[in-house]
Amino acid sequence: MWRLYHFTLCPFSRKVRFALAVKGVTHDLVQERPWEKRPEFTAMNPAGQTPVMRREELILCDSVAITEHFEEALDRTPLLGSTPEARAETRRLVAWFDQKFYAEVGAPLLAERMYKRAVLKGVPDGGAIRQAGRMADMHLDYIDFLLERRAWISGGQFGLADIAAAAHLSVADYLAGLDWDGHEPAKTWYSAIKSRPTFRPLLAERLEGLPPPLHYDKLDF
Repeated sequence: MWRLYHFTLCPFSRKVRFALAVKGVTHDLVQERPWEKRPEFTAMNPAGQTPVMRREELILCDSVAITEHFEEALDRTPLLGSTPEARAETRRLVAWFDQKFYAEVGAPLLAERMYKRAVLKGVPDGGAIRQAGRMADMHLDYIDFLLERRAWISGGQFGLADIAAAAHLSVADYLAGLDWDGHEPAKTWYSAIKSRPTFRPLLAERLEGLPPPLHYDKLDF
């Protein structure tokens, strides 16, 4: 049995969990707090980051490596696309959310609204939060742009870019970092994602002492 070391509000963990659920990969979950730098965890992943998957002596680190491993290992429910061009576009958009969205939106919100508040018991930087909100609005504009031209973020079919986007957006939404007003294409798409049985378990989880906004897990938001 696979074991997945994750953190509830880690978007990269959420990306892997969503992808594994879609592909039907059963696994046990182990909650990990990366900032604690637990020796047993850093021995598996010297980077000290979630997610990490382990089955006996096989250890997989990094969300891209993990998702691509299961794409290669399992024929069922392909998520990268059926042509080289489709796979390149999916990988481009996964990188967009993993790198650009996370740097501009996810990481600042996690630092200010999760780590400072829930771990350090400190006062968040309002300026950093407002800047993350402005960048989030620009990213929602881009998602609107994509969805006005294609059925899914990945293209003609649901795929790994949709999974990555949903993972990152769900964390930002949990941390009250998204204003959905004026973004109907993105909102309609995310409502469809929220309704998926493979995604609902992620929305049901809560971080102790840090509840999400009331709209967070509602389909009508």
